[in-house]
Amino acid sequence: MTLLSARGLRRSYGIREVLRGAALAIAEGERVGLVGRNGSGKSTLARIIAGAEEADAGELSRRAGLRVGYLAQEPEFAPGQRVVDAVLAGLADWQAAMDGHGEVSATLAEGTASGTQLEALLARQAELAATIERLGGWELRHEALAMLERVGMVAPEAPVERLSGGERRRVALARLLVAAPELAILDEPTNHLDIETIAWLEGWLADRFSGALLLVTHDRYLLDRLVSRTLEVEDGEVHEYRGGWASYLAAKAEREAHADRVAANRRNYLRRELEWLRRNPKARGTKQKARVERIEAVRDQAPTRREAAARIELGHASVGKTVIEAEDVAVEVGGKRLLEQVELRLSKGDRLGIIGPNGCGKTSLLRVLTGELEPAAGHVRRGKRTRIAFLDQARAGLDPNASIFDNVGEGSTQVVIGDQQLDLRSYLERFLFAARDQRRQVGTLSGGERARVALARTLRRGANLVILDEPTNDLDVATLAALEDALIDYPGALLVVTHDRWFLDRVATGLLVFEGRRLVRHAGGWADYLARGGPASKGTGAPRPASKGRPSEPAPAQQGAKAARKGLTYGERLELEGLLERVDAAEQEVARLEAATTAEGFYVRPVAEQQAHFGELEQARERAAELAERWAELEERAAAQGP
Repeated sequence: MTLLSARGLRRSYGIREVLRGAALAIAEGERVGLVGRNGSGKSTLARIIAGAEEADAGELSRRAGLRVGYLAQEPEFAPGQRVVDAVLAGLADWQAAMDGHGEVSATLAEGTASGTQLEALLARQAELAATIERLGGWELRHEALAMLERVGMVAPEAPVERLSGGERRRVALARLLVAAPELAILDEPTNHLDIETIAWLEGWLADRFSGALLLVTHDRYLLDRLVSRTLEVEDGEVHEYRGGWASYLAAKAEREAHADRVAANRRNYLRRELEWLRRNPKARGTKQKARVERIEAVRDQAPTRREAAARIELGHASVGKTVIEAEDVAVEVGGKRLLEQVELRLSKGDRLGIIGPNGCGKTSLLRVLTGELEPAAGHVRRGKRTRIAFLDQARAGLDPNASIFDNVGEGSTQVVIGDQQLDLRSYLERFLFAARDQRRQVGTLSGGERARVALARTLRRGANLVILDEPTNDLDVATLAALEDALIDYPGALLVVTHDRWFLDRVATGLLVFEGRRLVRHAGGWADYLARGGPASKGTGAPRPASKGRPSEPAPAQQGAKAARKGLTYGERLELEGLLERVDAAEQEVARLEAATTAEGFYVRPVAEQQAHFGELEQARERAAELAERWAELEERAAAQGP
C-alpha cells in the first residue's frame, strides 16, 4: 500500500532551480535510499516530503493519518526542554494521555469527588490508562532513557539549549526512534555518531524498525545493508535503481554507458545524414521530407548531461624512514586521563584509521601527535622532514566573509601538486567549484560545500603526513570516492579519524582502536577488524570486501564480445533506416512504465498486478537495451563502410 507519492515537484531558491519535476513513491514498510551530489536537492526533497517545506509546484499525496518522523540536519526543540522531555515530545499522544492520567489521579487523591463526579473521574482514568497501554505502555519513559544512553547521551536531565550541534542531533535521533513512525525520513543520521553506535543503529533499523524508511546518507555500508531501492537526485530529477549501494553503482554505470552509446549513435547518424543532404541538394523535396524531419529532430535533441567528477590529488613532500614516533605517551585533558602507554611508530605508506567512542580522546590524540597539545607523559618525536597537512573536524581557519578563491589560495594564485603547477581556478574546478562560483563567500555555502573548501585548502599544501579528523562529514559519495582514490595512491602517511566504515575498508592499512585507555593497533580495515571479533561485529551485516580490505565497486557492464562484421547488407540498411524511431519508442515505453510506479494508487493494486507491472517494466528495459545495442552495431559498421 502506498504511504506517500509525489509528482512534478519543483523548488527554486532565487534563480537556482533545485528540483524540476521530481517524482517518487514510497510503499508501506519499504526501505529507500536517497543519494546525490552536495547541493543536488536531496535535503530539499526530504524536507518537502516530511512537510517541513513547501514545493513551488507539483503534487504530494499522503495516506490519511500517516505518522511521519523527520530527522533534520539541524533539529529544533521547544525552549526550556530537558533532554528526556525533548525525546518524549515525539510521543505527543502518549504524553498527553500520561499528563491527563496524572491530573485525574491527583484529583482522585484529594478525596473531594463523590457521586456522579467520582464515577466520571474513574471512567476517565480507565480510558486514559487504556490509551497509554495502546500507545506503548507505562515504561516508555524508561525506553526513552535507554535510547538516549544508546545514542551516547548520558545526561538526560540536561537542558537542550546547552548541547552542541552533534548532541542535539543525537537527541533528535532518539526522539524519532522512540516515536516509531510509520515513515521515518532520516537526513544524514550517522553524522556525529561513533562507529559502534552507527553499527548498532544499522542493526536496530534492520531488525526492530517496522515502518517505511527514506534514508538520506553518504554511509555506503548503511545503504548496502538497509535499502531495497535507491533514488538518485540528479539535475533536479529523481532516477530510480533497484537494490542498495553496490547495485546502484552497477545500474548507474550501465545507464551512463547506454546514454553514451545512444549519444554516439546519434552523432554518427547526424554526420552521415548531413553528408547525404549536402551531396543531394534535391533531397529537400517532398519525397524525402520525412527523412529531413528526422534529421532535424535528432539535431534538436538536448545532449545527455554527465555529472562532473571530482579530481583530487595531494601535494607530497619527501620524507625520511620515520614520520612520527610516540613512546609511552599519555593524553590528558582537563585533568582527565584519556589514554596512557601509547606506543606508535608511523612510517611512510602507513594509512591508519582511528576509531573509538565519542569523547574517548581521538581528536586530543591528534593534537598531541601534531604538537598542538603536550603529552601528560612520554615523548612524541616527529621526523626532521615531517610536514603535516591537518584537516580539523570544525573546519577551523575558514573565513566565512572571504571567497572560496581567497580561502583556498591564501594569497597565492598557483598550486603545486607533485611536479605540476596549476592555476588556482583550475585546482578549484577539480573540487567541483566552477569559475563562476569561486567568488562566493564561504559563509553562504552548504555544509558539504564548506567541507570541500576545507579539503581543497588542506590538501594543496605539500606534506608527507596528512591528518584528517572526520573528513567524510557532509561530503557526498562521489567526492568521497575521489578522496579515497587519492589517498590510496598517496605515497606519504595518513592518520584519519572517521566513522565511515566503507572509507576505512578502501583506504586503511591498519586501525588504531581505543580499548579503554589503551590504543591498540590492528592490521587491515573495518571488515578485517570485525572478522577478528571486533566488539561491534555482531549484527552489523558488514559486507566482506573482495580483496585487501576494500569493497569491490562494480565495473561498468561489459559489451558483448561478438565481433562486428564489416559493411551492411541491403536488408540491414533498411533495418537501420527505421531503427532510430524504434529505439526512441522503446525508451518512451520504459519511461511510461516507470512513471506508472509513482502514480497515486499504484501500491493499492493487488500484489499480483504490481508484480506483473514490474515484470513488464523489466522486459521493456531489456527490449530498449537490445535495440540500442543493435543500433550501435549497425551504426559502427555503417561508419566503417563509409558513405
